[in-house]
Amino acid sequence: MTFDEMKARIAQGQGFIAALDQSGGSTPKALKGYGVEDGAWTSEEEMFGLIHEMRQRIIEAPCFGNGKVIGAILFEKTMEGESAGKSVPERLKERGIVPFLKVDKGLEDEHDGAQLMKPNPDLEDMCNRARELGVFGTKMRSVIKSADPVGIKAAVRQQFAEGARILSCGLIPMLEPEYDITAADRAEGETIMLEAIEEGLEALPAGQQVMLKLSIPKEAGLYATLAKHPKVLRVVALSGGYSTEDACRELAKNPGMIASFSRGLLQDLRASQSDEEFDGTLSSAIDQIHAASVA
Repeated sequence: MTFDEMKARIAQGQGFIAALDQSGGSTPKALKGYGVEDGAWTSEEEMFGLIHEMRQRIIEAPCFGNGKVIGAILFEKTMEGESAGKSVPERLKERGIVPFLKVDKGLEDEHDGAQLMKPNPDLEDMCNRARELGVFGTKMRSVIKSADPVGIKAAVRQQFAEGARILSCGLIPMLEPEYDITAADRAEGETIMLEAIEEGLEALPAGQQVMLKLSIPKEAGLYATLAKHPKVLRVVALSGGYSTEDACRELAKNPGMIASFSRGLLQDLRASQSDEEFDGTLSSAIDQIHAASVA
């Protein structure tokens, strides 16, 4: 797929984006959920090897290329790896799946009810390498934990500022100011965040587009205007700790949003499953998430 073909696939595709971007800090938890205990590796290299095997198994599963998965977010080491003898981005595109790269370096400590992203001086180098490998866009996450306007606006401003750097490299940024779904004041805070995002979009130069990855809102349909905004390529939803069933139920209440789930996609996959069992389990999750995304 060319860049324009990938852009059309994301803008118009009837499907969802798989999040396969667990980083160093979250990899042990992801492996444990997959049925691989901590003692199964003795070095970080071996740990990443095991998570790469899991991701390869997902990418190569027959159901993963059935057209319902239109994109996949990768961790940097996964992007640099191979699947079926090809680079992972190339193999994904071969299967009709648009590759994205997670580019943030983790979170700062909480301040004003939000955790901003750590400084990322090498962002342009990462983006240029990603583009060389055929990646379409990026994803970066900050977290909002309370309805403090100062923290919310700071997180959103940072997302748009980093997004401008990514756009300058020729990639499409997926901005992810995640709102903690357990926050008691989420409804109020999400309204403040919506206003901040709209301000950021207004300031975006004409002709540029970003993607948005947001928690499924407390108020159904809150982000409908964003999904129709000319400067927004697509609005996707993170599962945010919801189970697959709960995430899909909540997502279906929000036309215009499609899924970009990690836990919601992977929660029932196990290393001990036969290939047939693995594909069947993954296929069931894909069907469920796809149905919620196109509802």
